[in-house]
Amino acid sequence: MSTVIEQPVEARLVAAAPRMPSIPATLRYDRCDPFAVRMTFPAPATLEGVEVCWTFARELLAAGLLAPEGQGDVHVRPYGYDRIVLEFHAPEGTAVVHVRAGEVRRFLEAAAELVPVGLEHLQLDLDHGLAELMRGA
Repeated sequence: MSTVIEQPVEARLVAAAPRMPSIPATLRYDRCDPFAVRMTFPAPATLEGVEVCWTFARELLAAGLLAPEGQGDVHVRPYGYDRIVLEFHAPEGTAVVHVRAGEVRRFLEAAAELVPVGLEHLQLDLDHGLAELMRGA
């Protein structure tokens, strides 16, 4: 069984221009990091011209489908019918994108099939992690 789920999504960049351009993005979930989701934007879609990847809690993405959530660098909230807004805050500025909520729900359902919500801790190899920490001591 695969340990990684990747799903392309269409994001719409919220900008001052009247038309929000579509940009490709990929949501990624890896059983080896069971609490996290990654959203990656390819180099052509970024101002810096390099791939940008944001990592945040799966729980944040799920909760943001229902109500405004987030503190710090990533905020998620519902927007209108079947959309969510993701805000990514960095020292260089803030990026705001709209994504179809249905795409996010499908992604979260697939992630939950791989690692059920509430059972993420069973995926962690604490002995290996502790051994890695102690190796440098």
